[in-house]
Amino acid sequence: MASSSYILVTALLALAAWQAIASDPSPLQDFCVADNSSRVLVNGFICKDPKDVKAEDFFLAAKLDMPRDTKMNKVGSNVTLINVMRIPGLNTLGISLARIDYAPLGENPPHTHPRATEILTVLEGTLYVGFVTSNPENKFLSKVLNKGDVFVFPEGLIHFQFNPNPYKPAVAIAALSSQNPGAITIANAVFGSKPMMSDDVLTKAFQVDKKTVDWLQAQFWADNHN
Repeated sequence: MASSSYILVTALLALAAWQAIASDPSPLQDFCVADNSSRVLVNGFICKDPKDVKAEDFFLAAKLDMPRDTKMNKVGSNVTLINVMRIPGLNTLGISLARIDYAPLGENPPHTHPRATEILTVLEGTLYVGFVTSNPENKFLSKVLNKGDVFVFPEGLIHFQFNPNPYKPAVAIAALSSQNPGAITIANAVFGSKPMMSDDVLTKAFQVDKKTVDWLQAQFWADNHN
């Protein structure tokens, strides 16, 4: 009897620990279509009444087969994210999708997804990709990917993709393990924050002078997501 109780307690603790580290909560029903009209604030979205759910709640005519404009920003990339804000039926399902277009020599600059692991597949062209591990090692892992290759970026780690071809564009599709993975582009967050970070903080952190910090903060830090 004592052995059975021990196993039960251990199982419950393991379950609780798993729930604590999960990016998104697991659904307790077939679906929980987001009710975007609700004014109730929760971690995620309130469920729409199942009687009011329609096929359109799980559908989006995203035209992901169509090339995107990569000249809209200085980094030369365009990320089309399909998440719970665009498909309400993704609520609680823990997954989203993105098409990423890269101009010749374009990049999706160093960024993190605070709530998701990413798995990326190259559809066209070549990409140089990589990520950096956490402190204190800060180990840099990188790879050149060709059409059909797949690469994984672990949750929360800084990563990037760069098209090294000066003549041809590249295209990739990424799946992310959250209905709302979030994205923090490092340069934008540090030098384009609103309001701006103190010069004293940034000069100390990057070991540069105030003039360099002011120049970086004066740049136009465009968002490559749409």
